[in-house]
Amino acid sequence: MSTADPITDRVIDAPSDNFVYRVLPRWLWPHAQLARWDRPIGWQLLMWPCFWSSALAANALAAEGRLNLGLFAFHLVLFFIGSVAMRGAGCTYNDLVDHEIDDKVARTRSRPLPSGRITRKNAKIFMVLQALVGLAVLLCFNTFSIVLGILSLAIVAIYPFAKRFTDWPQFFLGLAFSWGGLMGWAGLHGNLSLAAVLVYAGAVAWTIGYDTIYAHQDKEDDALVGVRSTARLFGDDTKIWLVGLYGLTLILLLVAFVVAGAAWPSILGLLVAGGLLAWQIKVLDIDDGAQCLALFKSNNCVGLIIFAGLILALPFA
Repeated sequence: MSTADPITDRVIDAPSDNFVYRVLPRWLWPHAQLARWDRPIGWQLLMWPCFWSSALAANALAAEGRLNLGLFAFHLVLFFIGSVAMRGAGCTYNDLVDHEIDDKVARTRSRPLPSGRITRKNAKIFMVLQALVGLAVLLCFNTFSIVLGILSLAIVAIYPFAKRFTDWPQFFLGLAFSWGGLMGWAGLHGNLSLAAVLVYAGAVAWTIGYDTIYAHQDKEDDALVGVRSTARLFGDDTKIWLVGLYGLTLILLLVAFVVAGAAWPSILGLLVAGGLLAWQIKVLDIDDGAQCLALFKSNNCVGLIIFAGLILALPFA
């Protein structure tokens, strides 16, 4: 029996005005919901570390007079497409792994698999198709980046199981979601550097922070089902942990920008983003699910602001 809205066939926590429901035919809705096309925040948060790293690499190359602006722009397009495709494939894989758990959690019970609006076979086919799009994007990069991208699949495969064996599944999400912090630099330089590793580490800390806020929506159901999370682990000390995690994010990114020789607008972007992160911590009510979701989504602005600072730091900007 379907647990989705019987009239709209929509997932209960997805925005009803999304283009998915205005543009796509109804038979495609379960596929779009599996890929979370009706919730773009996921691919946006996956994309920003890619954009940060690529823009930081562009700053380093521009300082040496070696920046290929057309290649940089092309890479940003590739990272956008790849983020949408691989986030969708990852979510589909996650839903296949968590099929039975999702059926026991109120917020996820209306998803396509537990609600019976798509079969596991069709979900697997859709996952492969999205992964092939991601592969096509990856093959547009240099050999070093291709190998680096393939290595990330090991972490992606482990993540859905992390909530079963550790209180830190958000750490594993951070390792997977932040991989673009390495890929952006590798795409333009064909290697890695301290700056890229620092961006990656900073993005991991950021991911743990914002996904802890997100996980507070489900902590009661998670406790009943036995799903572990940093939201349950941190509990009433969540704000203290967020100060540490977000503070670490800003410090690591600051050092990365300095090491790469990015100009002062990049630091200004960090300061503005830091203000937004501080606001999240100040107003957070871990018992207000709707607010937790809104604060989680506000991290898209954090990512945009940091990227904008790096773009403004480019010599031609």
